Amino acid sequence: MHLRSRHPIRTFVAGLLALLPLAATLALLVWTARILSSWLGPDSLVGSLLTRLGLGLTGSDAAGYALGVLLLALGVYLFGLLVETELQRGLARAFDAVMQKIPVVRTVYDVAQKLVALVGPGKRDGMPTMKPVWLHFGGPPAPGEPAASTVVLGLLSTPVPVLIGGQAFHGVLVPTAPVPVGGGLMYVPAHWVVPADVGMEALTSIYVSMGVTSGQYLETMKK
Repeated sequence: MHLRSRHPIRTFVAGLLALLPLAATLALLVWTARILSSWLGPDSLVGSLLTRLGLGLTGSDAAGYALGVLLLALGVYLFGLLVETELQRGLARAFDAVMQKIPVVRTVYDVAQKLVALVGPGKRDGMPTMKPVWLHFGGPPAPGEPAASTVVLGLLSTPVPVLIGGQAFHGVLVPTAPVPVGGGLMYVPAHWVVPADVGMEALTSIYVSMGVTSGQYLETMKK
């Protein structure tokens, strides 16, 4: 088919669909940059502390902020070296003991610890990380029967179900596209949840691309 014979609207839609993954990626990067700027930028509370930290060695606010960020990164790196040694275990236990003695702080600290453990690469204190699951609304089909309900790819918050009205429910976090860091938490009957044989990278890619990359991680129909 010649280029002139192509319908302009169809050509425009084809170009738009091709640009959607790039647009979604840029939107996610911009959103992340704005969040980091509001938390760590020069005008934020942390940014002002970093600027004051660097002003002791320079007279410029911008140079002081940059130097403060550099000193903070160096401190994080040194702490990372400490984490990889046996000495970190004793310090972590001592730090946890101190945090547990502060009434209000210990609640926030416990929640932060659990969230880090859920999304971390391994386990901490026996707590497993989040796992991708298929959420079958109405329950999964019987073996050999076609699915008759909507299926959603989500994250199982914990493998241990909770009892609501005497029935077992799982907490499943359903992300949003194209920004998967948002979403909603749903408590659904435990038999609705089926493990998904995909990793976190696949789940993130599928949501960020709004399903465009599904064929890279999920089995597709043969033509």
